[in-house]
Amino acid sequence: MDTPESSTSAGALDRSVVVQTCRVLLRPIASLLLKCGMTWREFAEVSKGVFVTVASQDFGLHGRPTNVSRVSILTGVSRKEVGRVRALLEQASDPLPNKTTDATRVLSGWHQDPDFLTLEGAPRALPFDGEGPSFTTLWQRYGGDVPVTSMRKELERSGAITTQPDGTLRAERRYFMPRQFDPQWILNAGSMLRDLGSSITHNLDAGTAGAAGRRDGHARRFVGRATNSGVDPAALPEFRAFVEKNGQEFLERVDQWLTEHEARAAPDAADGQVRLGLGVFLIADE
Repeated sequence: MDTPESSTSAGALDRSVVVQTCRVLLRPIASLLLKCGMTWREFAEVSKGVFVTVASQDFGLHGRPTNVSRVSILTGVSRKEVGRVRALLEQASDPLPNKTTDATRVLSGWHQDPDFLTLEGAPRALPFDGEGPSFTTLWQRYGGDVPVTSMRKELERSGAITTQPDGTLRAERRYFMPRQFDPQWILNAGSMLRDLGSSITHNLDAGTAGAAGRRDGHARRFVGRATNSGVDPAALPEFRAFVEKNGQEFLERVDQWLTEHEARAAPDAADGQVRLGLGVFLIADE
């Protein structure tokens, strides 16, 4: 069983270890975001905002919010850019700039460019090529450097466009998403990754002076896993069934315990409640 230790400070780590850890952490996040159609440019902009937010809220001195200069030093973002990002984050109605993919630009052009709209303002059914409006001319205007046949195949594969019986192409969606997911499922996935990551980062400074002022700041949180790299692949179905049964039973026991210890104070009372829980997940490198 592996249990991450908290004795090594970030400052004592070799930079290559931090970089390698970052790559490992980002792989599932990159996989999730690519499946949802987010580009690295959009992620970079969102990431910058998160770095500024965390540095501002969690790295202040003497209990005060972090000033712009310290945020700039910690994050490597210029003071001017820190101010711009903070201003954007304070305006919930103004999202960060969206760096769309070539595929999304093609679909957006199909829905907005008058040359590719019907008189009613809907996207035209387009022939692949030929004189007049076509998918090829649409691609030439909005498709970037991705080959037109590759663009068509990817849009068809994702269900963003369909081929009609007469051979014309029809736009089915306005935005490109390689796979379709339930939005609530995506939110839940983000929440689970956040909870696991929060416990791991909590353990890095649990018991230090900076953590002492927080509720339960002195105590490490349980984070562990049981793995074996030499398991017979034929045992996977049996292991899935084992985890489904025992994991569900254990979570029900945890849920019962949490219910029995619910706070009796009014929900809006200060310090009247705290969120507690436990996550269980199956590991399988198939």
